[in-house]
Amino acid sequence: MADVPTDDPTGTVTNDYFEQEYEVSAAEAGEFLAELGEQLQSGDGDVTVSGDDWDLPFTYREPVELEFEFTGGHDSELEIEVELSTAGDESPPSLG
Repeated sequence: MADVPTDDPTGTVTNDYFEQEYEVSAAEAGEFLAELGEQLQSGDGDVTVSGDDWDLPFTYREPVELEFEFTGGHDSELEIEVELSTAGDESPPSLG
């Protein structure tokens, strides 16, 4: 299970939508990504992400989408996104 590294998120939770944003150190982000990476490397098609009072199990299908976005200039940003899609006949996780 990949645990988010802090208990001070901002976000939105409804019955079918979940979004949390965390401000963490680079080391904490790396630890989280390593834990998530271990789940992906296992190849069993399941990942679980959790926070202080929530668990989000997810069964995904291949391929996994990686997206990189770079914005240059004075306030440069690099955004890295991993997108997992629900496996064939699996139901999406319940958030309610």
